[in-house]
Amino acid sequence: MKLSEYAAHDALGLAALVEAKEVSPSELAATAAAAIAAINPAINAVVETYADRIDKLDERGLGNGPFRGVPFLMKDVFGHEAGRKIEFGSRLCRGMVAQQDTHYCELVRAAGVNILGRSAAPEYSMSGTTEGALYGNTCTPWRAGHSAGGSSGGGMAAVVAGIVPIAHGSDIGGSIRIPASYCGGVGLKPSRGRISFGPMLDENGYGLAQNFVLVKTVRDAATMLDCLALPQPGDPFVIPKPAEPYAALIRKKPARLRIGWSTHGIMGMETDEGVAAGVAAVARVLADMGHQVSEESPQFGGLEGMRAMMDLWFFGFDLRLAGYARRTGREIGRDTLEPVTFAIYEHAKAMKPEQFMNAMAAVNATRRKLGAYFTRYDVWLSPTTTRVSEPWGNYNLGRGDVSFDEIAEKVYRGTCQFTLPHNIMGTPAISLPLAMHPSGLPSGIQLGARPAHEHVILQLAVTLEEAMPWAGRVPPLHASRV
Repeated sequence: MKLSEYAAHDALGLAALVEAKEVSPSELAATAAAAIAAINPAINAVVETYADRIDKLDERGLGNGPFRGVPFLMKDVFGHEAGRKIEFGSRLCRGMVAQQDTHYCELVRAAGVNILGRSAAPEYSMSGTTEGALYGNTCTPWRAGHSAGGSSGGGMAAVVAGIVPIAHGSDIGGSIRIPASYCGGVGLKPSRGRISFGPMLDENGYGLAQNFVLVKTVRDAATMLDCLALPQPGDPFVIPKPAEPYAALIRKKPARLRIGWSTHGIMGMETDEGVAAGVAAVARVLADMGHQVSEESPQFGGLEGMRAMMDLWFFGFDLRLAGYARRTGREIGRDTLEPVTFAIYEHAKAMKPEQFMNAMAAVNATRRKLGAYFTRYDVWLSPTTTRVSEPWGNYNLGRGDVSFDEIAEKVYRGTCQFTLPHNIMGTPAISLPLAMHPSGLPSGIQLGARPAHEHVILQLAVTLEEAMPWAGRVPPLHASRV
């Protein structure tokens, strides 16, 4: 199979070829390996491949779901597959092997994908860019030396560069949607509790995080959501689901919606003019479709709200790292952690319970304030990121010039300003590659809806995919161009 043909398909497109016996899963695995060899040296998105899933694939072991035989990459964070390395992008965890499968891993395998390797992630997924000391930096396929976003930047760069059509992503403050914006892909963060974090965790990040996938088309996102939105034994929350599958619902035209849109910087960093223009253009398209569209920004606690989130994210982080240190036999220190991560570790060690309780109260107050927006609107339209992809070095954990008190402003605000509110609220949000910036880089447009209303933004996303198609865009760093 030619790389150009392989890379032109989405995941369901490749699965259809397998079902029609026009290509075998083994052939797809070999083609994915060729794509890795061709383009990964330029983008550094894949950190490990599994020979037994490429050269010696036992096709009988594949699941029979709608993605049977489709090559897939697992992010190096919370995608545990028993017997495979899980290093969290950290030198402290180098060589660490997962001891059991997550339910997420079991469900994606049942969907039929062939997990043939690991994608890059920053240390402990704690950055909005995929840059790190363990495996180096990942770039967007649109420009060498520019960030792929984070923390799922490895998976999204691999998808957009034509290595695989679908990959694992996780999102605690925007880590699926930021890479989608920087790389020009599709990234959905599902609602809180939609996808199980079991059996090792009840909720990740005290409810702020979600696991899902990175894709090129809305139909792939909807179909995989049907495969993964299956409550597992012992899950602490089971949230409402539509009566019909998401894959069926996206074929229906959305109702007339009340859409609020904004580009105002809710954490004090104003949106780039080219990015803001892209959002305004989408607002006009939605109005022309008949939706009720109004410009209004939700209320947020500014940068102080972000600082409160940090005490929630990082409470107990020292205990987590101590557990990894025991497993690997390494010491926690500046030789095993990056400078910003080490500052966070030191902060976590000194935290008192009242700081955590205060952070929980602040999150609750912020959630109520933000949630009021959805009493007036069905959908919030915004930029995904304030800026398009920037050169490496701005938001990484290797910066030695950032104290803990400066992390919110210097490391997180620049990437998370519009994404974090949806993690706080537990609302579903999707980043779509609907705009191209005057600089020639993609600019993600974000749609968010009420909790458990993934179907609303997926239906709207399909109509935008048809009205403002992106399928024909091929970045300079792409497997088909090598």
